[in-house]
Amino acid sequence: MTAVLRLLLVGWWLQLKMRSRSAFDGILAIVYPLFFATSVLLMYRQGGSESALIGAAVGASVLGVWSAVATTASTSLQQERRLGTLELLVAAPTRFALLVVPMTLAMGTIGLYSLVATLLWGRFAFGIPISLGHPLVFALASVATAVGVSLMGFLLAVSAVRYRGAWALGTAFELPVWLVCGFLVPIAALPGWVRPISWVLPPTWGVAAIRHAAFGGSPWGDIALCLLLSVLYAVVGTWLSGRLVTSARTHATLALT
Repeated sequence: MTAVLRLLLVGWWLQLKMRSRSAFDGILAIVYPLFFATSVLLMYRQGGSESALIGAAVGASVLGVWSAVATTASTSLQQERRLGTLELLVAAPTRFALLVVPMTLAMGTIGLYSLVATLLWGRFAFGIPISLGHPLVFALASVATAVGVSLMGFLLAVSAVRYRGAWALGTAFELPVWLVCGFLVPIAALPGWVRPISWVLPPTWGVAAIRHAAFGGSPWGDIALCLLLSVLYAVVGTWLSGRLVTSARTHATLALT
C-alpha cells in the first residue's frame, strides 16, 4: 500500500511539473478560465440578481476544472502513442491504471487553479461580493470535485489504449457534461430524462457541495456522494484499462497511430 501511494504521489508530482510547463495544458489553462468566467458573468449580470451572479461564478469556476481535464485526459495516451512511450507504460512492472491516474490527477490540480482564478476574476473584475459561508469546507468540496473530475478523465483516458479515435471523446463530452451536471443551468430546468444521467456523474454532486459551502449550507452529503462515485469510476476505469490493454495486445494495435 505504501509503495502504491508513493507511486501515485511521485507520478502526480512529475506530471504536474510537466503539464504546468506545457503550452497547451499550462498556459492555456491560465487563459481559458478567464474567457469562460467573463462570458458567463457578462450574461448573468444582466439579470441583476446578486445570488444568481455568485452562483454563476461558482459554476464557471467548476467549469474551468472540467475543461482542464476533459480534452487533455482523452488525448494523453494518444500523445504517448505518438511519442512511442505507450508501450513502455504498458510494459512497466506495475498496474497500467496506476500510471494513468497521476496524469489525470495532475490535470485536476491544474483545474483547481481555474477555480480560484475564476472566483478572483469575478471579485476584482466584476465586483461580485463573494463571501464564503464555510471557507474550509469550501476548500474540501473543491478538492473532492477535482478528484471526481480527474477520475472521470481517467475513464476517458484509458479508452484511447484500444480505440485511437477515443481522443475525441473529451471534446465531444465537454459541453454536455457541464450542461447536464448543472454548472450554469439548474438541473431542475432540464428535461426529466436528463436528471438520472446527472445523478451518476461526480461533478453534479461536487458543484452542489461547493455551492452549499459558499452559501453556508451543509455540503457533507454531496461531498460523500461525489467521493463515492469517484471511487466507482476508479474501479470501473481500472477494470476497463486491464481489458483494453489485453485487447490491444491481442489485436496488435497498441502502437498504431
